Amino acid sequence: MSSVLTDRLSPAGAARAEPAAPRRRTRIFALPEARWAAAATVLFLIALPLQLTGAPGWAWGVPYALAYAAGGWEPAWAGLRALAEKTLDVDLLMVVAALGAAAVGQVMDGALLIVIFATSGALEALATARTADSVRGLLDLAPATATRLRSDGTEETVAPADLTVGDTVLVRPGERIGADGRVLDGTSEVDQATITGEPLPVAKEPGDEVFAGTLNGTGALRVRVGRDAADSVIARIVRMVQEASETKAPTQLFIEKVEQRYSLGMVAATLAVFAVPLAFGAALTESLLRAMTFMIVASPCAVVLATMPPLLSAIANAGRHGVLVKSAVVMERLGEVDAVALDKTGTLTEGTPQVTDVVPLPGAGLTERELLTLAAAAEHPSEHPLARAVTDRARGLTVPTARDFTSTPGVGVTATVGTHRVTVGAPPRLPADATDGPVLPVTTGQGDGAGTPGEPAAAPVTAGPAGSPAAPAVVADLEAGGRTAVVVQVDGVTVGVLGIADRVRADAAVTVAALTALTRVPPMLLTGDNPRAAARLGDEVGVRDVRAGLLPEEKVGAVRAEQKAGRRMLVVGDGVNDAPALAAAHAGVAMGRAGSDLALETADAVIVRDELAAVPAVVALSRRARRLVVQNLVVAGVFISGLVVWDLAGTLPLPLGVLGHEGSTVLVGLNGLRLLREAAWTEAARAGTERAA
Repeated sequence: MSSVLTDRLSPAGAARAEPAAPRRRTRIFALPEARWAAAATVLFLIALPLQLTGAPGWAWGVPYALAYAAGGWEPAWAGLRALAEKTLDVDLLMVVAALGAAAVGQVMDGALLIVIFATSGALEALATARTADSVRGLLDLAPATATRLRSDGTEETVAPADLTVGDTVLVRPGERIGADGRVLDGTSEVDQATITGEPLPVAKEPGDEVFAGTLNGTGALRVRVGRDAADSVIARIVRMVQEASETKAPTQLFIEKVEQRYSLGMVAATLAVFAVPLAFGAALTESLLRAMTFMIVASPCAVVLATMPPLLSAIANAGRHGVLVKSAVVMERLGEVDAVALDKTGTLTEGTPQVTDVVPLPGAGLTERELLTLAAAAEHPSEHPLARAVTDRARGLTVPTARDFTSTPGVGVTATVGTHRVTVGAPPRLPADATDGPVLPVTTGQGDGAGTPGEPAAAPVTAGPAGSPAAPAVVADLEAGGRTAVVVQVDGVTVGVLGIADRVRADAAVTVAALTALTRVPPMLLTGDNPRAAARLGDEVGVRDVRAGLLPEEKVGAVRAEQKAGRRMLVVGDGVNDAPALAAAHAGVAMGRAGSDLALETADAVIVRDELAAVPAVVALSRRARRLVVQNLVVAGVFISGLVVWDLAGTLPLPLGVLGHEGSTVLVGLNGLRLLREAAWTEAARAGTERAA
């Protein structure tokens, strides 16, 4: 076990450190859609109070007209382009309906419709731009340069893209690996969480595979390049995210799925209502007024508001409880999922290792407290994740100061504690115990670290004979349980073993049960971690379908296989390696606190507070929103049908038509706003728990 020394502790490492690449993130007002939407909203907010307070018509008419122009010109232009290609979309219909409303005196209603559509378009453009930013930012994981070794042993600095299969590269401590390949020489530990999601650095020695973009520890490695830069795992992740985003089914709200038929039908019907009476001798003004009334009462304003308020209210409510849902489309899709795939590290677990077992060996004469004190003293100078786990567990104990700290990559750390050399490291890499164990009176130097003997840290440590089954048996038992075993030696004699594992989230088991109840299908676990650790976690939280050791493309393959079988997959993850699966899924949710930038931008929703139990709650809330959408569509349909029939079969006064149209709009809007209540989230969270119970 090595100590991953940071640049601030290592001057040499600081000299080699690569400058941090600036985060390439599109600002919202860099998008023209956002600027036009903001302008339309501001103009609307200026005009509305003027109109309501009885100001002259010109005072509020001008800002309303400018709001129409600012928010409506872009969808109108897009609609006209679509019309040139012989398609009629709802955007153009909305602009026409807004202009029709203005023509009959309903200026405010038309402006509100324009603002709603402009804002929706701006949010969609922002989501698209941010996803593109995150995909480009992923390339920053790869180093800007690599050190290639020539055949004569000299070094040259090249771009990773210039490396070819068979080249040998030198990876110094603290550097990122420039290419996929295998270790030729050297021993180190590599943090490859970006690729596999493993919570701890992985020991690497000759023959082991390494990946481009992963971070080397304190040992130097010589690596033979095994893949071209374009075929590296990190490059394939970029391609998979892009392809999944491009090939994902077009995101449409329910009403948009019928927009073509509705749009064409409404236009044709409006023309018929105008032309047919005119052909039979009706007056032009009367025919125009009837057609205008028909267009108003048949316009999809109420239908649009039937769809949007429940979804937007659900988004706002979820946001108050730490769940960022990126659009109304996403909120709708979350309620459609019928199968779930969960990542392990950072999702079901916290991604933070902790000491779970402290096992003094028989005959060592140490208590658990004393063994932990010795290990923490030796590990204290190290910043390796395992060392932090040991020192965290020892908080509250009096830990003596260690001297002569050394770290051997892939082996462990050694330090002088009192008068004894204490070594903490991985079992297979530590030297064998001595053949006979003398009595070791362990003392520790307290305070100044000068090695002055202090009070005994424990009773005398008596080492058993070499080959004693105690240590191997304890190590085997811990590793069989999915833990990482760490051996503690005093003067070359094994005195105890520590078990370290990732911390399982307190709400993991409840969340798995709730998702099972909501979807009627138990979730699956997709992880790049080792099978033993994955199986142990699956048993602990109640997941039976455990698929471990997966690379990012294999996660995507598992998700797509389920979707080909007819399932709508929800994927929950947090790492770069989860991003392709998040993009390929019907809906993707990222854990926000430790989530990578790529996962956060690629996902459709983000659990900002890292509360895993929020996942089934937001799914249940989405389903409630979908039910309200259906209710609202029924109400809107009844009003529209009734008013249309009245207008066609009799004479519907225009004010009454506007009143009925606006009344239905207000009614469905208020119905949708019910999901803003605090009780809506509480009921959604309780629904998943009750189903699980």
